[in-house]
Amino acid sequence: MAVLSAKARNKLKPSKFGLPGKDGKPGKYPEEDAAHAKDAEARATQQLAKGKLSPAQAAKIRHKAHVVLGETDSTYHQNSAK
Repeated sequence: MAVLSAKARNKLKPSKFGLPGKDGKPGKYPEEDAAHAKDAEARATQQLAKGKLSPAQAAKIRHKAHVVLGETDSTYHQNSAK
């Protein structure tokens, strides 16, 4: 995985993060390439198990990672069961 410097991370668009930042702060779980997307997915699973992420937050991070990896489309289906 390529190293992401603080300067480069701060220049990323909010859409490149699994969880966009708030109040001008950078987001969490950068997913600008496949390596970072895989890492974000793994970290989200760990943080969910520790109780530091909600299931909805973890699902959002996983979905964005799958989009970056080309495993799904970009439409987010949170409550698709009808």
